[in-house]
Amino acid sequence: MKRYIKPVVISLMAATLFMESSCTKDFDKINTDPVAYGKENWDPNYTLSSAQLFYTGSFDFAYDTWRGNLIYSSTMMQGLSTVVSYWAGDKYMLNESYTAAYWGTGTVGAYIEQVRNIVDVVEFTKDKPKYANLYNVARIWKALIFARLTDLYGDVPYLEAGLGFYTKVYKPKYDKQQDIYNDLLKELETATAALKDDGDKVTGDVIYKGDIAKWRKFGNSLLLRTAMRLVKVDESKAKEYVQKAAGKTMDSNADNAFILHDESGSRVTQNRNSQVLLGDGGQENYYVKWSKTFIDYLKSNNDPRLQKVAVTKLYLSEKDKTQNGSFITDPTKQKGMPNGKDLGSNAQYNISSDPSYTTFAEYSSPNPNMIKRTGATFILTYGESELLLAEAAQRWGIAGSASDHYKKGVKASITYLNQYDGSLAISDADAETYLAANPFNAADALKQINTQYWAHTITMMDFYETWSNWRRSGYPALTPVNYPGNATSGTIPRRFPYPSTEAAINGENYRAASAAVPGGDKLSGRVWWDK
Repeated sequence: MKRYIKPVVISLMAATLFMESSCTKDFDKINTDPVAYGKENWDPNYTLSSAQLFYTGSFDFAYDTWRGNLIYSSTMMQGLSTVVSYWAGDKYMLNESYTAAYWGTGTVGAYIEQVRNIVDVVEFTKDKPKYANLYNVARIWKALIFARLTDLYGDVPYLEAGLGFYTKVYKPKYDKQQDIYNDLLKELETATAALKDDGDKVTGDVIYKGDIAKWRKFGNSLLLRTAMRLVKVDESKAKEYVQKAAGKTMDSNADNAFILHDESGSRVTQNRNSQVLLGDGGQENYYVKWSKTFIDYLKSNNDPRLQKVAVTKLYLSEKDKTQNGSFITDPTKQKGMPNGKDLGSNAQYNISSDPSYTTFAEYSSPNPNMIKRTGATFILTYGESELLLAEAAQRWGIAGSASDHYKKGVKASITYLNQYDGSLAISDADAETYLAANPFNAADALKQINTQYWAHTITMMDFYETWSNWRRSGYPALTPVNYPGNATSGTIPRRFPYPSTEAAINGENYRAASAAVPGGDKLSGRVWWDK
């Protein structure tokens, strides 16, 4: 922003009336506040930082995370369970303001905080060679952002989204999900290939601190995950792009993409899942537990993750929000809460009537070292990429050995937990003991691989990804809840409906997209790749 001090300028003009014209060539530059940002000195690296941070949750107390990731996705996928009345996810009830939270309204949400920021970076840097690496990292991050958006809602504004400042298009059209995916694959392939080790330093990167080698592996791992979404609708394209990514994906847990949070920025920089699960907005801290489905799975396989991710007696009473330092990690004492229960008058659904019920304190909670305010939000991991490669190898005989990738994926999924906190570390030896007891089974490989993927993404607390991969693969075979008055006839939801606010904001485009949703614009409708 430029600030002209008029009296000074007038005096100078009078005093220099006859000075040579070269003295006025840099008039604007001389009278520009050197501290203020404008087109000439704006650093787009800062905007990349914002786009990365807001991917982990919105500015407004992370209502998108609270509602989309936790209330809906975590409970639909039977990772978490609760009797808190407004947690509608595992009851399959439609709360439109909750399912719309990720899309966003007003001044917050993915389109406002993520899309707008990342599109600004891409548009500002695309013709500037000095920002070549930043431009391509931003393209990769843009693909990540839109992949989640389209996975949650289906057809969404994509090609015209976030461009209002540049194109004056304020009512962007909704692109078909098939077209979006085709472009995401192209963008990920070309942007990743264009990264240069000797190029510009990406100083705004809060994940890899500008490490281009790691960004190259991230881009290829995301390309792999994006391609595998298409196995039910375009198998040849899925196979084609998996082959392009194979051999160039993450090599170890050291390549995992995550953001480590801090408390210096109050709510804005803290871990978003943690804010909710620590009870900042209500009694989630006491009433949100690991699901019975998840805990039973870990117990049935003698999984070493159980004694790290789950604790009982974390909170001893509803009134006491202080964590109990003597909580119990003994795996034999862990007990998951069944999904679809409440505190209502119908005994069939009231948790106190369930045979498992004793006290809430005896249901398993997430280990407090997983939900620190300064803890990690995981974006994409080596464990995910290896399990996806295992599936590709099993399906098509490409990308190496399905058994080898499975072993690497499961081992990584077990041993990465120390990235939350050192106290959660599990040794390689314990992971190998687990694998010896639970070997790869080619006859049931797709179920085995994707059930492990389900368990891994639950421990990552990326329940959006848990839900997307479950819809894609069908595994594990979860038993639905048939809660009274549910919106899906007792089936697990398949997508989020479009926000009703779109009718007023982007009416014609919204109505066309809404009418085109397979199964209708509701929880039981389907996105294109979910056949």
